[in-house]
Amino acid sequence: MAAPIPTKPGTVGGGSKPASPELDFRSGARVEELNKLIQEFSKHDQREYDDQRALEIHTAKDFIFSMLGMVQKLDQKLPVANEYLLLSGGVREGVVDLDLDELNVYARGTDYDMDFTLLVPALKLHDRNQPVTLDMRHSALCHSWLSLRLFDEGTITKWKDCCTIVDHINGATNYFFSPTKVADWFHESISIVLSEIQKKPQRGMPKVEKVEKNGTIITIILGVGSSRMMYDIVPVVSFKGWPAVAQSWLMENHFWDGKITEEEVISGFYLVPACSYKGKKDNEWRLSFARSEVQLKKCISSSLMQGYQACKAIIIKLLSRPKAISPYHLRSMMLWACDRLPANYLAQDDYAAHFLLGLIDDLQHCLVNKMCPNYFIPQCNMLEHLSEETVMLHARKLSSVRSDPAEHLRTAIEHVKAANRLTMDIQRRGSTTSIPSPQSDGGDNNQPDDRLAKKLQQLVTENPGKSISVFINPDDVTRPHFRIDDKFF
Repeated sequence: MAAPIPTKPGTVGGGSKPASPELDFRSGARVEELNKLIQEFSKHDQREYDDQRALEIHTAKDFIFSMLGMVQKLDQKLPVANEYLLLSGGVREGVVDLDLDELNVYARGTDYDMDFTLLVPALKLHDRNQPVTLDMRHSALCHSWLSLRLFDEGTITKWKDCCTIVDHINGATNYFFSPTKVADWFHESISIVLSEIQKKPQRGMPKVEKVEKNGTIITIILGVGSSRMMYDIVPVVSFKGWPAVAQSWLMENHFWDGKITEEEVISGFYLVPACSYKGKKDNEWRLSFARSEVQLKKCISSSLMQGYQACKAIIIKLLSRPKAISPYHLRSMMLWACDRLPANYLAQDDYAAHFLLGLIDDLQHCLVNKMCPNYFIPQCNMLEHLSEETVMLHARKLSSVRSDPAEHLRTAIEHVKAANRLTMDIQRRGSTTSIPSPQSDGGDNNQPDDRLAKKLQQLVTENPGKSISVFINPDDVTRPHFRIDDKFF
């Protein structure tokens, strides 16, 4: 029997008779209205950058990289030639799987205008073929201890003060790289360097408005011209290849098959400073596939991303207390949905409302069943530690969203408009520092920045929301070495 031919929205039986507006069964909301609200949210949520803002972004980035170069020179702990991963969006936005319990709350508009996450390798293990086998005997799934036995004697000598020490019966000593001690060292080193920099301020140098240690993350807010840039800086361990624990994931079919190569997806992974619910904070690291997620994001349709961003804006405050659901959980659910649903369905331009409602349904399903598998290591359930009381509380909150998604979208729109107004008010009141604009007098010294600002503005316009890989040599921070997805600059 032949499959029925789908009719176009707005017609009955393929004819010219107009159909009733498409409604959401649960809430009764008109799908067309929800789509319009999501479009309005996206318009206000995506900021456009002129040449001046692009120059401010570059100035802040250059300041952070110069600072890290000076940190490296303090005690030679960091690799001399390092490879950073710069992600658009802060840790609180779910760009990395990190615990949010210990993070101070910052709001766009009130505290900052733009936010970034910078993964800084304290150690690199880039000379081994995959798969990489980690010591996971003491840890929950998705977590690992890291013995410095994998590294040379020089590395052990440099870092043993940031390790916990385990003596074996046979008399051997094992040094385990400690995420908490590394974070303490990193915060202290950054504080020393910033103190030295501020003793000799230079014209146009960003103003350091805040430096805070949030758990194992160092948050820096810079005032640059009329903008406030927030950097969440995360010390990590960087690996090339792929972890053995995630090998089975490569054997499955995925939505990105044929769109990007497997080599792009499995180019590397990280250990980030976060432990499991019952893990030992001083020893346990969490596996992170942030580099792979940058690649997978290229295969996700713009309408699905719009639905995801709108859903994230709704839940990020609604489900903030008690801490249970993070934006990273929602991102994982979106990736699972990409594997589950047909590509031509996910590519529909006018389906953002369907995607928003579907993600809310998925999230509620995960809560009720207390089950959210990690996308790369499905045997790891990221919600198994939650209490029944907590999951039911959040499920009921989501039920209220699902009953009236239009109203919650309007609230999200008002919040992002208010944040934009605060940013505009600060810009009108004047610059926080005196960064020379591309049009200001300053001789030839300003010309490279002028060209760079224009190129940056073009890259940001062409690649909204994309992530940036950064390659930096601390002995030469004057040259930009970064990549927006697969474009080098």
